[in-house]
Order: sequence, then structure tokens, then C-alpha cells
Amino acid sequence: MAERPGVLRVNDRVVFAAATHTVVAISGNAIRLLSAAGATTVVALPFLLAAADFELVGAAPASRVDPHGLLDALPAQALRAARDWERHLIEVETGLVPGEDAVARPEYDPAVHPLAAREAAKAAELTAAGSKTSLRTVQRMRRRYREQGLWGLVDARNARAAKPTGNVDARVVAAAAAVVEAQTATSTGTKSRAIRQIRQLLDDEHGEGVVELPSQATCYRLLEALSAGKHSFGSAVTRRQTANKPAGAYAATTASRPGEQVQLDSTPLDVMAVMDDGILGRAELVLAIDIATRTICAGVLRPVGAKAVDAALLLARVTVPEPMRPGWDAALAMSASRIPHQRLVSLDARIALAAAKPVIAPDTVVIDHGKVFLSEVFLRAADTLGISVQPAHQQTPTDKAIVERTFESINTLFCQHVAGYTGRDVTRRGRDVAERAVWTLPDLQELFDEWVIAGWQSRPHDGLRHPFNPAQAASPNDAYSALVAAAGYVPVALTGEDYIELLPADWRAIGDGGIQIDYRTYNCAELRPYARKKSGVANRAGRWEVHYDPYDVSRVWVRNHHHGGWITVPWTHHSMVGQPFADFTWRASRKVAAQRGLDDTNEMAVSVVLAALLRRAEDGPGSGRALARTRTAHAMDNHLPPELTAAAVAGPLLPESTQTVEPSVAAEPAPELEPVEQPQVLVGEVVPFALFDPFADDLEAGR
Repeated sequence: MAERPGVLRVNDRVVFAAATHTVVAISGNAIRLLSAAGATTVVALPFLLAAADFELVGAAPASRVDPHGLLDALPAQALRAARDWERHLIEVETGLVPGEDAVARPEYDPAVHPLAAREAAKAAELTAAGSKTSLRTVQRMRRRYREQGLWGLVDARNARAAKPTGNVDARVVAAAAAVVEAQTATSTGTKSRAIRQIRQLLDDEHGEGVVELPSQATCYRLLEALSAGKHSFGSAVTRRQTANKPAGAYAATTASRPGEQVQLDSTPLDVMAVMDDGILGRAELVLAIDIATRTICAGVLRPVGAKAVDAALLLARVTVPEPMRPGWDAALAMSASRIPHQRLVSLDARIALAAAKPVIAPDTVVIDHGKVFLSEVFLRAADTLGISVQPAHQQTPTDKAIVERTFESINTLFCQHVAGYTGRDVTRRGRDVAERAVWTLPDLQELFDEWVIAGWQSRPHDGLRHPFNPAQAASPNDAYSALVAAAGYVPVALTGEDYIELLPADWRAIGDGGIQIDYRTYNCAELRPYARKKSGVANRAGRWEVHYDPYDVSRVWVRNHHHGGWITVPWTHHSMVGQPFADFTWRASRKVAAQRGLDDTNEMAVSVVLAALLRRAEDGPGSGRALARTRTAHAMDNHLPPELTAAAVAGPLLPESTQTVEPSVAAEPAPELEPVEQPQVLVGEVVPFALFDPFADDLEAGR
């Protein structure tokens, strides 16, 4: 028997599992069914209702919920016409008009007239009102209303979805799609070129002139529709990056504890810096970021072309505390942050003087297929630290999307505020970038390290929102504090000896003057007892194992093969420079000294050049001295005092008691330089800007 929809009763007949059954009993959530063959089945009500072929035989169809989103998108006139039809059909069904008196008009009274008569009366009424309507139209609208609700009464011309390609011939659309697809790897062209390629492709496939092209305006609209989101006629870089996106659904990279996954990558920064040879160039940033807390574990800046040792040292720096630097505000100390400082100090005393950045020991690092990350040096360093290395898929930047996005954030939050910012491409580059680029690479590294503490670790991060509290974003330090408490353990930072073990090693003999590495002499009182003695390592001819930090070669560490441990040996001329310097700084200074007529193997002469170079770097932005150095790095002649220039190659520069250059490596005198018509500048002298800039007078006049 027919029942109203939404009700299941005993003796109702249902279709289930491709057969008709009779409901013989209902007990709570269990339904007992009797098939036509006499078999009984007990089925849970949710399972019965969720069956794909379930149907209540003889029942009125269930009412449909109106798609309010689609209805709101209709023109007002079309929606009003659909609601008018709804009122007419409800009157035909019930005899009553919604919202009016509860008295049926005589011609629509269900107690007097059958449904067919009421339908005929409604058709006549609408025709008399000026809208010609047949009986079949009323019946069709009733059927659509029962099946689709109000949406079924909408004029199909208003509900029809627009075709992106319009009514263009399908063969033309297919050819245009092929041409748009072929633009991915080619240089960017215009749409007129694409139209010519479409014409040629149609002639090749279907014969010349067989398929007619639409008008030029239609072709332009077709190409616009087919290339939407593909940048087919825009930036070639963006086009290739878009085409390289994976086809599957994106999934968030998640980690539940600090160090569970750390992503590594390198990229050139959008900042022009003064390199150690005085030439402008972009620095390369090698970065490690923790996924769980978004902490920048470590970041190393060096000239473009990172080496394997840079990536290996990055791992070592990740696992040691970031020390507070001279001049940093006390607010940047870990003791002033939300990191559980006292708990960490009880495990490692070095944390007491650390900056507000947590020490994170990685379990897994995700790398790309760059040579520096796949090198033996990096893989051995990871193995030594017990770190699992997980390479990303080739040409799939989404495998390490967080570190890629972090680079963009660094450009936005840090680089664009630094003097010498270049913009992300040449179209966004100013005309005075070279004039503003006055930061040296070590200075830029110092700025970046301080920004990580002040501008990143304490900044709320959109990616650090808890699912239960999505309205509040946490900072990396806040996330670390919460996750450390949840994880129940704190990683122990790498010890000093372990850090030294990860540094690059060299094997050297210890002479009376100490140890020489790349013409740098290292010596101290603790090393003196081992002068001219063998280490006992036969495979290395008795030489001693020396470890050094490429980013601070102001000291080295010598393994004591006789008594164990390490001997820290400073550079003998470190007092002349007064600050740490990198290995590439030393090499650049030697090159400058050689170009200016000095013997580049004489470390005293190179030390003077290096000291002058680093003193200029200390002036920072706004100084004409750094700019003058950039413009005249290769044009300047010898800037050493005349007496020091001769002494640098002819005899000792230090008293006999402190002389560190052995006779075996003493330099031969350099050839005399021809006089050059240039002003002489002494080391440490303030260089007037006008000395090197022909437009300085104009600038002064303008001021």
C-alpha cells in the first residue's frame, strides 16, 4: 500500500539486495525481512537504508531539498517565475494557495474535483491571464516539481551551464588544446602565433581548408579559455612550474614532535652583497627547517655554489645551541623566551648563554637531488649523527614544500628590508641596486642570524594552528614548548668534541713555527711540545690530524694522538684582523694581494689586506667606503705603506721571537709595479667618496 515518504512500517514492502522483501518485525534498530521465497533476514536499519538499491515500494517519492546556492545564483526574474509556478502547483495539489486564506477556490477543491479537472482549470486560468499554457505543460511541471523541487521549475535557459569553448567546432577545440599544451616547454609567444599553429595542425590532420577556423576574435576567446591557469602566454618560468605540479590531491606534511622531519634546501637570496673580492654578487642560503615547529634550525650564507662541506656543517650547526652575540638585546636570549629554559640548562649548561632558538636533533632530513646533499661528505655526516636521509622525488618541489615556502617568507620578511635587495626578478629590480649593496657576506650572515631570533622564532605562523584552536596561530618557540611537553623528552645538543669531529679534516706536520694551512700559520704554547714530532699515524706519514671550520678559520683543532683530546690552536695573526673570517675571505684576500703586487704566499702581507678589507666591512650601510671599494676593487694599486710593501717580501715582518713563516715557504720578491696615476690610500684611512666617483661633485651640488 502507498504510504507517505519517510516512514517504514510493518507489512511494508522494500527492495533490498536485488529482491523484494516484506517487513515482518521492527525491534529497535533491527529490521526482520521476509523474502518472496520465504527466507528471513535481520538487517540493521542504517545498513538497510544505506543500500544502493533500497526502495520503499508504493511510497511517495521523498521530497528533495532545494539547492539554495544554485537558486541564489539565478537572475531575479527567473527565480520569481519559478516561485510563481510553485504557488500554482501547490494550489493544484492541495486546493490552497501558500500564505493566503485557508479556503480553497471552488474549481480547485480536492473534495469536489479530481486532479485532472484541477490541472485543466489551472491551464485555463494561466492562458486567460495572458500566459498560454497547455494541460501537458501543467502536468510536466507537476512531475518536475515532484522530482526536483523548486529547481525543476526554473527555465532551463537560465540553469544551463555555459560551455567554455562555446559552439566552436570540436576539431578546432582539439587542435587548439594541443597547441596550448605544446607551449609549456617553448619560449613564450603571442596568440597570433598559436592561431597560425592551429591552422597548420588542422590542415595536416584533416586536409587543407577542410576545417574552417572561426573569426579571429573567437579564436582569441578560445585560446583564453583553454589556457586559463596555465600561463601559456605569460611567464615561461611560471608556466613550467605550473605544469610540474602533481596531478593528485595535495596533502599537508605533518610531524608530531620536534625533529621528526627536517627539510633542507638551498637557494640564492634576493640580496646583492659585497663579496670578499670587492665584487657584487648574490649570496646562496643553505637552510634547514623543522616541520613540526617551523623552526629555522640553521641557515648558512656563502657565495653562490654551495659545497658538500656546507651541507654537512649545516647538520652540525642544527644540533648545537645558537650563542648570543655581542650587541644582541637581552630580549633575544632563551631565558627571556617561552622555551623551557631551566629544564634545558639542567641538561646542557651551554643553553644558559644561548639565544631564543631551540636545539632540534633531526630524526629524518628531506633533501633534493643536489650534488651537495647526495655527496659522501653529507651522507657520512648524517650517518654519524644518526639522521635518516630521505631524498625527494625528482622535479617535485611539493615533496619539500615547507622549506620552499620558507624561502619566499624570508624574501618577504627579511630580504626586502636589506640594502641591496634585488627583487625576485629583473622586472622588479631597481636601478640603484649596486649603489645600495654595501653589506658584506659575514655582515649579512650576522643580520640573518639575528633576524631568525627576533623576526622568525617569535612570530606567529599560519602553519602552526592547532585543529582544536584554529583561530590562534602559534610561533615556532611556542610550538616547540608545547610539543616538547607532549613528546616527553628533550634532545641533548651535540657536544663540542662531536662538533669538531664533523668539521673538515686535513693532515699537517707540526714545525717549530706551528702548523700551516693554505699559508695561514697556527701556533700556541700547548702545541710547542709536539714540534718536529711524529703523530704515530703511519698511513699519514706521521702527520697530525687538523680540523677547521670553513666559516671561521681563525683557529683550528689538532687531535692529540699521544694523549687524546683536542688542542685548540689560534691563527698567529688573528689579533690583526680582530674578528672571525671565512675560508673564502682568506682566499679572496690572497687574490687581491697578488693583483696589487704583493706576494700572496706571505701571510703578513695578506693579513694587512684582510684587516683593511674587514675594517671597511664594519662600516655597514650608508658608508661611501664600502661603495668605493666595490667600484675600485681591481683598479686600486698597492694600499700598503711603502715600508711594509718592501718588507713583506724582503724580510721578517715580526720580531724573531714571533716570526711564524718558515724559510721553506718564504716568498720570492715580487716584480716591481709600474706607477699608476691613482691616489694612494693607506690602510685604515677613510676614503673620500669623491676620490673614486666622478659624479660626486654633482651629488654634492644636488644636496
